[in-house]
Amino acid sequence: MKKALLLALVPTLFAAAGAAQAATYAIDPTHTYVTFEAKHFGTSTNRGRFDKKSGSVEFDRAAKTGKVDLTLETGSISTGLAQFDTHLKSADFFNAATFPTAKFVADKFVFDGDKVSEVTGSLTMLGKTNAVTLKANSFNCYENPMLKREVCGGDFETTIQRSQWGINYGLTYGIPDAVKLLIQVEAVKQ
Repeated sequence: MKKALLLALVPTLFAAAGAAQAATYAIDPTHTYVTFEAKHFGTSTNRGRFDKKSGSVEFDRAAKTGKVDLTLETGSISTGLAQFDTHLKSADFFNAATFPTAKFVADKFVFDGDKVSEVTGSLTMLGKTNAVTLKANSFNCYENPMLKREVCGGDFETTIQRSQWGINYGLTYGIPDAVKLLIQVEAVKQ
């Protein structure tokens, strides 16, 4: 009888052990940078970042699954040039007054061994949503010695066509459509 009870409990114990691997992580805004690069008439590269961002990551290494919810405040765009920032916040680009946030939501993680290699989801800007896949250039989890908690993160990137979101300014006179997004993220286990 005891042996039958033990055998009946084994699958439950393994399921509970696997579920224990799943965790929620809060994006650390002090170690997360969302930047962009766009060619300017095929010569120099314009760069900028979003200074205000928030979100969370659900991550289960054992099941090789995850979810991402990242929100950017479009009015926090910063290139280091106030006049350029004002133009990027205008209706020509991000229309920050009408669309104060952009959001990336993902629910498909691809792994290479224990490391995340790709995250696929949707990016919503200017009221339009399109599929986006972020490729991981690096991914790691570590025990933060100051926080005494696990931190996971990495460097992710993709190239989007801004016209898919209705950002068409300058396309007719040579400003390229392609914009490279670079997301360096660290998230703290909750």
